[in-house]
Amino acid sequence: MVDYTNVFEKVVIAKFFLKFTGMSIFMRWKLLFSLIPFGLLGQTPIPICHVPVPTRIKRVSTFKPKTALKSYVGMKRIPAGTYAMGSHDAQGRADEYPVHKVQVKAFWMDETEVTNAAFAAFVKATGYVTTAEKAIDWAEMAKQVPKETLKPADSLLAPSSLVFVPTTGPVDLNDYSQWWAFKRGADWRHPEGPGSDIRGRQNHPVVHVSWDDAAAYARWAGKRLPTEAEWEWATRGGLKDKIYPWGDESVNQAPYKANSFQGHFPDDDQALDGYKTTTAPVKSFPANGFGLYDMAGNVWEWCADWYRNDYYKKSPVLNPTGPNSSHDPDEPGIAKRVMRGGSFLCNDGYCSSYRSSARMKSSPDSGLQHTGFRCVRD
Repeated sequence: MVDYTNVFEKVVIAKFFLKFTGMSIFMRWKLLFSLIPFGLLGQTPIPICHVPVPTRIKRVSTFKPKTALKSYVGMKRIPAGTYAMGSHDAQGRADEYPVHKVQVKAFWMDETEVTNAAFAAFVKATGYVTTAEKAIDWAEMAKQVPKETLKPADSLLAPSSLVFVPTTGPVDLNDYSQWWAFKRGADWRHPEGPGSDIRGRQNHPVVHVSWDDAAAYARWAGKRLPTEAEWEWATRGGLKDKIYPWGDESVNQAPYKANSFQGHFPDDDQALDGYKTTTAPVKSFPANGFGLYDMAGNVWEWCADWYRNDYYKKSPVLNPTGPNSSHDPDEPGIAKRVMRGGSFLCNDGYCSSYRSSARMKSSPDSGLQHTGFRCVRD
């Protein structure tokens, strides 16, 4: 039987799990952040901007809320249109190609991300408990680890989420364990962990929400999550082949157009835009051509689609809704959903994911300090 009794054994086990098993990345992160001193682990290459935390609980779709009264208040009508989806600049990553023609029908979209106030109303009405607020299901996790693995202490399976912690100086950008920390008690009500709260932040985007949480809110609101094609069409705001929702002007050029990490990532956010490694209130920056706010920066936003790195090679033209299943060659055993828009942690020296074509992916039960969502309605 495997037992975590000394640091050496912990390091050996964690490195084995990280490299050679199909173990849930949540458990890998638990080993990294809760069991093992970072200095003994070395560095682990990662996909840019991506911190996956999958399969922490058994996923059963039993949440069937009474739908709130349908309303288009706070939404903008997005016209039907045809555009060239994908990257039109040299910063594009492999999964942003090929550029391909897409036609979307008209729809309504929330003009901002879902706020803490809106999410609180949903929780009050339904009693919903988010993924980050649930203890880890060892029975589910045990399916993903070697059979001889002993159950970790209950304290390591406690509710938790990932929180950004600035480093004290430059670090290897391949080692995200240096700026992400698992914090027990971090969730949408406590964005930075215990001792933090959302008082005075009711109009900030809700964070630490998984795809499952976002989909549950959308069902309650009588809405849905946007398809990836809808999201990119909406973020472009009627502009053709531009890098950002506002055009081609740098995100770092004043007047500032999005909440991003300005300075040397991940140790020196100069906060020229007024927000230092934190979310900004919605509508803090100008809207795009369709009247939508924060389509770049602030928080990553969940889309409805499963993620496939090669989907653009076979995407249909008319109202594409994404592939039927997920495949990420970086982590082929883990199903993922698409995320768009970048966050307050995006930086030209690291990921530049506030570009209109930038794609990201994460497992449906991932929830982090820089992840939120908005909804659409037909």
